[in-house]
Amino acid sequence: MANEGRIYLSPPHIGEAELRYVQEAFTTNWVAPLGPNVDEFERELAEKTAVRGAVALSSGTAGLHLSLKLAGVGKGDTVFVSTLTFVASVNPILYEGAEPVFIDSDFDSWNMSPKALERALVAARKEGRLPKAVIVVNLYGQSADMDPIIDLCERFGIPIIEDAAESLGATYKGKASGTLGTFGIYSFNGNKIITTSGGGMLVSDNVEALSKARYWATQSRDPALHYEHSEVGYNYRLSNVLAGVGRGQLQLLEDRVAARRAVFDRYERTLGSIEGISFMPEASYGRSTRWLTALTINPLMTGLNTTELLRALGDENIEARPVWKPMHLQPLLRKYDYFPHMPQYSVSDQLFTQGICLPSGSAMSVQDQDRVLDCISHHIRLSAKHAAV
Repeated sequence: MANEGRIYLSPPHIGEAELRYVQEAFTTNWVAPLGPNVDEFERELAEKTAVRGAVALSSGTAGLHLSLKLAGVGKGDTVFVSTLTFVASVNPILYEGAEPVFIDSDFDSWNMSPKALERALVAARKEGRLPKAVIVVNLYGQSADMDPIIDLCERFGIPIIEDAAESLGATYKGKASGTLGTFGIYSFNGNKIITTSGGGMLVSDNVEALSKARYWATQSRDPALHYEHSEVGYNYRLSNVLAGVGRGQLQLLEDRVAARRAVFDRYERTLGSIEGISFMPEASYGRSTRWLTALTINPLMTGLNTTELLRALGDENIEARPVWKPMHLQPLLRKYDYFPHMPQYSVSDQLFTQGICLPSGSAMSVQDQDRVLDCISHHIRLSAKHAAV
């Protein structure tokens, strides 16, 4: 079976509307960095997520960087951030010369643990060094439990930045993921639920702050006839051509969510009854997009560990990935403080050790889903047979 076509983890899913907007950009010669598609993409996404404003950027990472600057983060400050995430959630902290402090997940959502956050905030207050911001990452298409996190941050006077790079289309108590903090960011990287090839969006109800972010993102060009610059700026704006792709993709967001949830449901129906396999739970407070189907495999119960399963899937030309390696375990970041869910127990360490993400594309065929399911079922049966010998 290894010679069959490659099944990718989360490939782009492009429709027809994207081409119309891109063609319009070419026809009108709006291929410069900015233009009508950028303006409309910002307006349409703000309307979709029910926020007052949005700024289209070259990446979600750029959005995080500008959010930190808007929060006043600078050299020597600390920023609390989810540990179970991709390094892009953390690098902008380092750009500003600040220090990350890592916060564990809980098992209910796999996202930031309010218990760990509270312990970290109490400890920081005792040291007289409260963070300048808290970055909450909404992992694999699901919002963190925001109410207790918001309550804590309001009590300590800390702004929240939602890293919703993976959760556009998810909800928390009826509100769009990414819109509950002071600032929120989305990613339109090629593997996300909708894509602009590469790009991102910064959203907020603080339109004055967004205006400042827009200024920084366009090289901090002052309003003058000549090129005048009084602050450091960045080349962070999304192009008009790529914004056209985003506009077409955004029209199909709900379809893409439904398709990924259907893929997840099929995986869960087939594998969920196997002892030792547990799927990422959907928290009761909202809707997950199931951007990626994530699950854990207990090797003591299944006789199979994630490394063996990843190798088996790879041999069948199927792309799968481990759950994110926690940031507090990364060589670059081990020197920074970490607060686990419980004083002597780290949820994110266990999720990394036992977690795996399966192919979850919104255009994934039933036949390809069957290939993945057959491979996993076969190797679990094989492991059980070996264990019985």
